[in-house]
Amino acid sequence: MTSNWQMERTGGTSGMPQYAILIYEKETPGGVADIPPDVMEANMRAGERIAAMGVRVVHEQGLEPSAATRTIHKDGLVTDGPFIESKEVIAGFFVVETEDLETAVAVGRLLPIMDGAVEVRPLLPVE
Repeated sequence: MTSNWQMERTGGTSGMPQYAILIYEKETPGGVADIPPDVMEANMRAGERIAAMGVRVVHEQGLEPSAATRTIHKDGLVTDGPFIESKEVIAGFFVVETEDLETAVAVGRLLPIMDGAVEVRPLLPVE
């Protein structure tokens, strides 16, 4: 069932809601080079499967290793590394437009995960 909040939310030009799909993984020492070939192949095939669902990928991006991260704190202090120390890091993200949260979750389930998780979160509308 779609809530009033969901019905009022619209994303980009299509008028459909947008969702962030955040990919969390344990960081590998060699970065992308350490991702097993079967996981990389599954990632490459995911785009076709997502398109077949009628979902529009607005943006997708992998992220550099967390060692390249800088965090700006409330007092303006800049520190090296991610804000939260964790075994998992945000490895990449997608922004998709689709009818509802359930479909966005189905997209997230298509993404191969080695040791992490996928988070699906509705985006606030751009006004």
